[in-house]
Amino acid sequence: MSCASLVLRNGRVWAGYGLPVAQAVAIHGDRILATGTDEQIAGLIGPATKVVDLNGRFAMPGLNDAHLHLISTGLIRKWVDGTAQAAPTREALYAALRARAEKTPKGGWILSRGFDQTRYPDGRMPTAQELDAAVPDHPVMVVRACGHVAVANSAALALAGITHDTPDPDGGVIGREGGRLTGLVAENAQDALRAARPTPTLDDIIDGIEAGGRHLIEYGITSCMDAATGQIDGMTEIRAYHLAQLRGRLPVRVWATLLGDPGSSIVEPCHEVGLVTGVGNDMFRIGGVKIFTDGSAGGRTAWMSQPYTGQPENFGVRMLPDERLFDLVDRYHAMGYTMVCHGIGDAAIDQLVRAYERVRKADPGHTRRHRIEHCGFTSDDLNRRMIAAGILPAPQQVFLHDFGDGYASVLGTERAADSYPIGTWDRLGIKPSTGSDSPVCSPDPFPNIHNMLTRKTIKGTVLGEAERLTPEAALRAYTEHGAWSTGDEAVKGRLLPGMLADIAVFSRDLLSADPEDILHDTRCEMTVLGGRVVHDRLEGRV
Repeated sequence: MSCASLVLRNGRVWAGYGLPVAQAVAIHGDRILATGTDEQIAGLIGPATKVVDLNGRFAMPGLNDAHLHLISTGLIRKWVDGTAQAAPTREALYAALRARAEKTPKGGWILSRGFDQTRYPDGRMPTAQELDAAVPDHPVMVVRACGHVAVANSAALALAGITHDTPDPDGGVIGREGGRLTGLVAENAQDALRAARPTPTLDDIIDGIEAGGRHLIEYGITSCMDAATGQIDGMTEIRAYHLAQLRGRLPVRVWATLLGDPGSSIVEPCHEVGLVTGVGNDMFRIGGVKIFTDGSAGGRTAWMSQPYTGQPENFGVRMLPDERLFDLVDRYHAMGYTMVCHGIGDAAIDQLVRAYERVRKADPGHTRRHRIEHCGFTSDDLNRRMIAAGILPAPQQVFLHDFGDGYASVLGTERAADSYPIGTWDRLGIKPSTGSDSPVCSPDPFPNIHNMLTRKTIKGTVLGEAERLTPEAALRAYTEHGAWSTGDEAVKGRLLPGMLADIAVFSRDLLSADPEDILHDTRCEMTVLGGRVVHDRLEGRV
């Protein structure tokens, strides 16, 4: 057997679900060579082997964030931070916007992301009038954490051509009250604002890929799915990914989902040059096709079969009629793509299940793992049909941590408690993955793991105790099941000989640590990608 190029020893090495915990792992090149005791691995150490003493730390397969927006994660790091941690009230948000405006030439856009009105003491949305008062000389757009709802000031609305008489676009909502605009724009209504503000350049997008990827590496995330590639600037994003890899500026492995929505799809130009599901390499590969079918629960735009609390006429937003969605799914499946469509409300999930059931009936032998992204509010019947049709749920359990109390406020506690039932899916063998949907939530994995173990919200509310996972099952969702969801289980998700040497080292043993310690006092100490140390706190190299 060859000598190792890198050995991590004197630790607790979890190689994957059901496998014994080892002390050491040996790597040759970009692949796992072996795991075992320190004594067993010692024979693989040669004169050129780099040896890292873990000093008892916990090592495991690199995390796989199965749904996020990598480019946006990088780009918004330059925006005003509107999250509850940075701006816990509307007034704090407005103060941050004013501070940014003081440094921005008049007329320049002020952009923010991350507010969640359900976290404000009074639960009220920002308004255009308040934004006008706070920042009178700049167009302003503040995007809710979910990304499905934004609020703009009058200057931004004017640049976008949105007036009180502008009709709601298909699949979109423009807020109006008392004869004037409130500034709220939801779902497809945001397109006009996006078109009005400056589009990031190719170099900006490459910078975003690198910045977002480096941020993930700091958390031990070595692979991700980039949801809706093409949403910012179409095919420019595909070019940016290829150039980022060519220039050594792609820090993580990416499974790129192509935006397939009518009017903004990049599927057709990708298909013309042979970019279908599976094409690429271990660093950048074409994934599935993303179609939006509804919005977000916290923004009251997820499409539900029952109305929102206190709004008996509001069932959310249905983005596409059945016939249009079915035609798109049929066509993209026939073109060679896995489908990874967005569905949060139970009505939207039912629509997607029906679309995928049609595909299964027409092509019963297909092996593609069609997914429902988020899959928030389901039912026993929908779960049964998902199993029969071979559909994978791709949830983000951190949503319950960050937004669970908001779900309870807009849907009621019972419906909130039944949401994102990862324990049920795991027991049914559906192989649920998990992720952050960053920048909707931080890519920080510890709130996600904490919720899988406890089902606690950020306020400590327990929603659906029966849906808790064991520590090992939670880590499997973040590794092996993420790899399964992209068809990469043969090379990722476990530390077995011949698999990619992607490893995360944490300061606490995630199999035995108290969940509260995981949430509040754990960090990633080292990240290894393809046998290379790319993040290192152990030796002071970050």
